[in-house]
Amino acid sequence: MEKIYIPQLAKAVDATEVIEVKEFIKDLDTLTPVQGVVKVKHQGSFLEVKAEAFTIMTLTCDRTLTQFNHRLAINASELIWLEEPTNGRKYAKEQEVDLEDLLETLPPNGYFDVAVWLYEQLSLAIPFQKIAPDAPELGVILDRSASKDQNIDKRWAALGSLQIIDSD
Repeated sequence: MEKIYIPQLAKAVDATEVIEVKEFIKDLDTLTPVQGVVKVKHQGSFLEVKAEAFTIMTLTCDRTLTQFNHRLAINASELIWLEEPTNGRKYAKEQEVDLEDLLETLPPNGYFDVAVWLYEQLSLAIPFQKIAPDAPELGVILDRSASKDQNIDKRWAALGSLQIIDSD
């Protein structure tokens, strides 16, 4: 996937570029190529980026440690402000920063790397808790382990009395 030169994007028809994606993304370990569409529109002082894409990844279940395939899909959009970078450090090592300063920015004469942006969006979509669809409920696993290990060290017995409440 080629980077988009921002000044050239501003001169394109409707200041928009639509990229059909069907390829593997570097450093994203997937079984299938990432497939979808990324639309980048130059809006004068910012870029409007929208994407719909999907792929399949192999994840390891946190409960059973078995591997399973997971369909990773995104429907993302982001505004990226175009402004010249500041010279030197703008902030001290420790300083309060306004919320509006925490924005993605690119130089107006620079490039927008579609592959990196897509990698970031897909990485954020990977589930934090990786639970296989056929994994048993957590209560079943705890009951099994309790019945197996009757000779538990008494110092750990207090942990056995704790109840785990499922928030689902």
